[in-house]
Amino acid sequence: MRSPDNKVRVIEGVRPDQIPFDELFQSNQPIILRGLVSDWGLVKAGNVSPETAMDVLQSHNSGNPVGVYVAPPESKARFFYNDDCSGFNYASQHRELSDIFSQIRDNQNNPNHPYLYMNSLTLDNCFPGLRDHNDLAFDHPLFTHNKPLSKVWVGTESIAAAHYDVPSNLACCVLGKRRFTLFPPEQIHNLYPGPLEPTPGGQVITMVDLKNPDFERFPRVRQALDAAVVVDLEPGDAVYYPSMWWHQVEALSPFNIMINFWWLTAPAYMGNPMDIVMHAMLGLRDRPEAEKQAWREVFEYYVFGSPETPREYLPPSAQGALADLDDNMVRRLRALVKNKLNR
Repeated sequence: MRSPDNKVRVIEGVRPDQIPFDELFQSNQPIILRGLVSDWGLVKAGNVSPETAMDVLQSHNSGNPVGVYVAPPESKARFFYNDDCSGFNYASQHRELSDIFSQIRDNQNNPNHPYLYMNSLTLDNCFPGLRDHNDLAFDHPLFTHNKPLSKVWVGTESIAAAHYDVPSNLACCVLGKRRFTLFPPEQIHNLYPGPLEPTPGGQVITMVDLKNPDFERFPRVRQALDAAVVVDLEPGDAVYYPSMWWHQVEALSPFNIMINFWWLTAPAYMGNPMDIVMHAMLGLRDRPEAEKQAWREVFEYYVFGSPETPREYLPPSAQGALADLDDNMVRRLRALVKNKLNR
């Protein structure tokens, strides 16, 4: 795997209100922002002790039960499938935050402890007011219509298997050490994605245990590991990675907190591209190879090529769906597709 020392760009001394978003977006690569959130109140509380950070979170707790994954000691912190992929190796529960923190504290000296993982909690809903002293300034035109969503990830040691997300991500390590193993999108061919459903957290994950890969069963993963970028974060550090980059995230300390900010780069009305993939599987995947190759050219012409090519010779009044998309056109197309699917 690539070393973060010489393969990942590192930017030092960036303040939360001076993030160089143009540099991040133009790179289309992971970038470490060392010390970005070191002055956050929650980071400073964690520097005092994990218990102090727990107290800060508890003081902002909404009072509602929170979702938590609980994995047995034999999972070794890897939140994954059961043996036949019909379910998972962990239980999903809703519990009081104080109860979860008590269990973590009670087991801090127990080497055979269960693993608790509160993931993807919406920061403003679960911990109202916490962002007052733990936030970033998203001062860039991209965010005018794509407001970032902030989430918090809290728990013991954990390994979230490599997966991709449609949003771009700026992940801030608040407490504990955290390791990201990142893969460019084209490595999907070498990462052996698992079932489309069920999935942990709604995203397809790799079936490979990247810490102990079985090269006999998954030989192509060697190529993925050769292309991997490994990023180690200390409290106060952050990492940016673009949309569709695969990432395994390891929380390495007995107690860990991460806050991340997600945003889409396309208008919300465009929907989820995975819906298109599912529809294409329905209509194209099992056709004869010659037909599939013909349809590949159709997709290249209408979808992946320049949008100007199919319309440049047509008058505007005849362009229809070939014209620039807007909310009204998307509504018409969605209704058209829905009607065709219901026939």
